[in-house]
Amino acid sequence: MQEEKTLKIVDTTSNPSPLGLCGFALTTILLNFHNVGLFGLDSSILAMGLFYGGLIQIIVGVMEWKKGNTFGTLAFASYGAFWITLVALMIMPKMGIGDAPSDISMAFFLGIWGVFSLFLFIASLKLNKAMQILFGTVVILFFLLAIAKATENKFIHTLAGIDGILCGFTALYTAMAQLLNEMYGKTIMPLGVKK
Repeated sequence: MQEEKTLKIVDTTSNPSPLGLCGFALTTILLNFHNVGLFGLDSSILAMGLFYGGLIQIIVGVMEWKKGNTFGTLAFASYGAFWITLVALMIMPKMGIGDAPSDISMAFFLGIWGVFSLFLFIASLKLNKAMQILFGTVVILFFLLAIAKATENKFIHTLAGIDGILCGFTALYTAMAQLLNEMYGKTIMPLGVKK
């Protein structure tokens, strides 16, 4: 009787998460610098949203799928699609494709992303503290932006911008912690890993 041999494939691909987190981080920081009033909404934000926040995060979502990471796949691919959609909402009406969204429709758009992010936050409770803070600030950001759009309240919009900057820097910290901890083979920047 012949013995059956099994072939075990070992994943030797790199961790795509720092790239996706950087795409999210830098785009979020840039847009929220605008939201707090540092500069206008221009093509630097739109291009960053389309390519680094959008395209790169979708690619990372596919890479996370290859690694069997459902959370990473859902989060990166979805937020990548969010950024591309947000840019499309801004440029499509200027190209004569559909009407510009009203404040109330944008409030619903942002609010439903807040609900989606709330579920990701609940899932992040199984991850490290940095990810929990990241997704907690994302939830707050979407709901504050939705309220600001629905009420046309500039103060709430500015608060959202401050939270968005904190959110973006949390994502950047998490990305750099993953990178440096891996490169040095020890904890350089703590992530608050759950025991």
